Amino acid sequence: MVNLSLYSIKAVILLDAEGNRVLAKYYGTETTSVKQQKLFEKGLFDKTKRAQGEVILYDNQVVLYRSNIDIFFYVVGSMEENELILLSMLNAFYDAVSTLLRYQVEKRSIMDNLDLVILCLDETVDGGIILETDSNAIVSRVSKPRMDMVDIPFSEQTLMQAYQSAKDKFANQLLR
Repeated sequence: MVNLSLYSIKAVILLDAEGNRVLAKYYGTETTSVKQQKLFEKGLFDKTKRAQGEVILYDNQVVLYRSNIDIFFYVVGSMEENELILLSMLNAFYDAVSTLLRYQVEKRSIMDNLDLVILCLDETVDGGIILETDSNAIVSRVSKPRMDMVDIPFSEQTLMQAYQSAKDKFANQLLR
């Protein structure tokens, strides 16, 4: 019998090039200690640091992963979980993070913008349930509006803000 459940994600983990935790969120009813989590992450990193695939079976769980420069993205699901669903979640999360970080997905930029990355993860997965697989929708929910152009009357704008606002309005008029 197939287990039909919305709870498809057991963990989302980001590790650096040495296998140290950058971000980890574990979901589900199985409460594991931090020591067990670190042991799982170390074993997972040791198995995937040189591998070229994107799907492995580790510790009776399906793990999809993606690496970039010095960061590894992991999505962990149960053994019965559909790999394509996990892959669509991983790709959406990675693409959203990439867009938010202006395509500089590396440890330093993730650490500098950890709040955006965590918000991005929270918009993608909640309690192990995949909420969104469209990276553009995730980015639009997470990204901050430009505070320099939002509803500031002309009389209160600085010269550069007024110039930029006029330039944007002029460009919009030309494009119509």
